[in-house]
Amino acid sequence: MNQASPPLASTDFTPVSTEKLAFVASETDDAKRAIEALSARYGNVAAEDADIIVALGGDGLMLQTLHAHMSSGKPIYGMNRGSVGFLMNEYREDELAERLSKADVTTIRPLELTARDETGKTHDALAINEVSLLRQTSQAARLKVSVDDKLRLEELVCDGIIVATPAGSTAYNLSAHGPILPISAQLLALTPISAFRPRRWRGALLPNRAQVDIEILEAHKRPVSASADHTEIRRVTHVTVRESSKVQGLIMFDSDHGWDERILTEMFRY
Repeated sequence: MNQASPPLASTDFTPVSTEKLAFVASETDDAKRAIEALSARYGNVAAEDADIIVALGGDGLMLQTLHAHMSSGKPIYGMNRGSVGFLMNEYREDELAERLSKADVTTIRPLELTARDETGKTHDALAINEVSLLRQTSQAARLKVSVDDKLRLEELVCDGIIVATPAGSTAYNLSAHGPILPISAQLLALTPISAFRPRRWRGALLPNRAQVDIEILEAHKRPVSASADHTEIRRVTHVTVRESSKVQGLIMFDSDHGWDERILTEMFRY
């Protein structure tokens, strides 16, 4: 039986030093102009010497920065200079140190993906948002799904399936009509993509300590890829997904518009 693990995400109100900042930016023109302006105004130290890393771009850059500094103890504060910014704060150049000193720090624990491909090779990857399995050809995928070693779906015929964290519940999971999860929820969303059989199965909410095993049936005829955020493994035959008990990242949000408020706002969109 799996042991209970810490919450997927929690908010820490301990003040963070704002003396040394490291800025990273995406390749957009807006992000490049922002890093020049902010570096001139606040200085820009190397990431390893920084108290806080400020990411200037969209959600993709935030995910890359979180992955790069996982378990470093350095919180990441994002400001939106990209096309999508659910994980980002509003971009403003003034009073940055004051904003950072008041920001909430949220601890997030990624998912661990272990995937075996058709050659028998094992691949490991981390996912902050979600692990997704997708069919690679015109043939629908056939999947066998177990949770904590108990078979739950003998056969799921679909385009794919998602295991999403609360952090990722508003991303691909939401597009696939999965539930939005509060960031402090100790839950994972298991969401099918275009399920054909069983037609009425819409997914499940699982405790964050659960282990999900997915076996790909007819893997040679109906190949499936597995993705953990930006890492993709082709032609997998079996995947295991669980929350990490060892790795964590830190993300910062302005105190007047924290992650819980963003989630609630998204829940009531129409």
